[in-house]
Amino acid sequence: MSLPPAILVHGLPHARLALAPGRPVTLLSAPGAASYAGCGWWRAVVTAALAERPGVDAPDVLDCGDSPGRALEALSLGCRWLVLRPGPSWEDISARAAMQGARVLPAAPGSLDLSKAGLERRIAAWLSFSAAAGVIRDEAGTVPPPSPSGRGPG
Repeated sequence: MSLPPAILVHGLPHARLALAPGRPVTLLSAPGAASYAGCGWWRAVVTAALAERPGVDAPDVLDCGDSPGRALEALSLGCRWLVLRPGPSWEDISARAAMQGARVLPAAPGSLDLSKAGLERRIAAWLSFSAAAGVIRDEAGTVPPPSPSGRGPG
């Protein structure tokens, strides 16, 4: 199963920027955001951003770090895509997610991180390049597209 190119967002302003071009995009939370910002916060950011851009294809991925409890909380709140670092409970949580039509990834996909100054100007180029290069996802994980600088994975 494939996801559109990912943009790492750190809040509603970044989510708005990621959605502004109106192209398919994956909204990716910061690493471990489920633990320090919360699953409810992520749902609120995504819901608000998508309400402003109806019809845009924008799945969202919440990074739960190495916290299986946060992953379960995220599933209970309706998150469909999660990142959970592999650990003793990864397979169990992945199976629970699958029963709900959700997916758990062992690592985050390559992304454009909007926390770095000036990168908001590169969103359209990132989405075009990444869509052309493809984001490959299968049961084994992710093969991320090159970084925006073109020097290896993002």
